[in-house]
Amino acid sequence: MSEPALRTSDDELIIDSATGVDVQLRVAGPGSRSFAFLLDWNFRGVLALAWYSAAALIYNGRLSLVPPGNPESRWFLAVIAPATAIFFLYHYVLEAAMRGRTPGKRIAGVRIVTREGNTPSTGALLARNVFRVIDSFPFFYSVGLITTMITRTHVRIGDIAAGTVLVHDRIAASPGPGEAHGGLQDAALRELVVELLQRWPTLRPAARGRLARQLLTASRPPQTPDATPPAEDPRPWREQLEALLRGRA
Repeated sequence: MSEPALRTSDDELIIDSATGVDVQLRVAGPGSRSFAFLLDWNFRGVLALAWYSAAALIYNGRLSLVPPGNPESRWFLAVIAPATAIFFLYHYVLEAAMRGRTPGKRIAGVRIVTREGNTPSTGALLARNVFRVIDSFPFFYSVGLITTMITRTHVRIGDIAAGTVLVHDRIAASPGPGEAHGGLQDAALRELVVELLQRWPTLRPAARGRLARQLLTASRPPQTPDATPPAEDPRPWREQLEALLRGRA
């Protein structure tokens, strides 16, 4: 199977999916990137400081954060090394664990994807974070900030090396009216339904029926093992999709 085609248009990644319905992902600009980075910078600083403070208090056995006069290797292993690891490995560990997100990125509403729109591999995330050293030159991420301003998809050196892009996360925070049961809980899924209806006249009946069935199935909440499968809706596929967008499916 061939890889999805990728185009860029007005700060968007447009991915030609195998279903024939394009998927559009809005690229995050320098402002969104900087906001997410500043949030994560504070989060990892607080976490590293919290570890240092707690470990130093336990090590010293009194209310003092000052290193001992002649620090032993235990001081570095128990206090310094973990705090340093938290600060410098924060992005890589959390991006891998949270599938391209960090707490700061989640709050900012952005996530990392490959140029094909998929979740990056751990190897790609490692490359992306290794190149932070270059992006941070000469100070305050100057190189990285400049490259996000001059590149079309607003990527830094690490993204170029890893083949990744930062995009706005399309997952809805909460379902809207009529979406809690049988409605669209994912904004990306809603967009696919809209695009399928727009392409409806150009698709063959068998193809549009298959795509409509898949989208309608994806929009339904997961069934419990003992739940009765929903009966086949007698309405035409197009009418079902239009009802789904209105929240009446």
